[in-house]
Amino acid sequence: MKVIIIEDENLAIKRLIKLISGIDGRIEVVATLRSIAESVSWLSEHPAPDLIFMDIELADGQSFEIFKQVTVTSPVIFTTSYDQYALRAFEVNSVDYLLKPVEPEGLAQALNKHKAIQAHYAGQAVKSVNITRLLNDLRESFDKKQYRKRFLVKSGNKQVSIETEEIAYFYRDGRITFFRTFGNGKFITDYTLEELEDEMLDPSLFFRINRSCIVAIKSVRTIESFPGNRLHLDLSPAFDKDSIVSRDKVAAFKDWIGK
Repeated sequence: MKVIIIEDENLAIKRLIKLISGIDGRIEVVATLRSIAESVSWLSEHPAPDLIFMDIELADGQSFEIFKQVTVTSPVIFTTSYDQYALRAFEVNSVDYLLKPVEPEGLAQALNKHKAIQAHYAGQAVKSVNITRLLNDLRESFDKKQYRKRFLVKSGNKQVSIETEEIAYFYRDGRITFFRTFGNGKFITDYTLEELEDEMLDPSLFFRINRSCIVAIKSVRTIESFPGNRLHLDLSPAFDKDSIVSRDKVAAFKDWIGK
């Protein structure tokens, strides 16, 4: 396997070459490039390598500029000291993202990931792997949002952990947010309905029916028409307040409940 290294620090280059050699002696480093300009020139004039190791912060700018100036068809393993670039790294041909100083274990895992991807797309020529498809697969995996699996709440003098799948609905009463479980337990949570809706709950499982209530799809027993082009929900366990779907949410609710 032929690789190139795009890195402007001599010590980092030497360390990476040594680590690569120690992990797989069959890997050949065919070029070390220290700038955006040098990288664009080399990639324009040479066949695409099997893999690129690329630092993000180079002397003449961020290496993302390389992708704007030349077509890069090779997969990339980014090596950098800055973790805030992780998401953007996966918007280009990224196989993995390693923080400096690169450790042997992390590098070995990244190389194994590259080999696994190559094996997955083995039906295509190695030099013409469908990068668009590969990136879509990577981005879907990388971007897949992780929703809250449980909530830690007070129960008397104790703290208990409640699985999210056990929660029937969340609701606001005054300035306090509560939730009720399918076992009819009632608990206070420190999060607002806005935080729950925007950041923590899977929208395929929970729906905010109005300003004061978020319901789990499993809690909805029956749906009835309600004056004002709204809907009334019969929830399980029984809700001691009006569980009304606001008029502006009716269409979205029907789409959600019918999926």
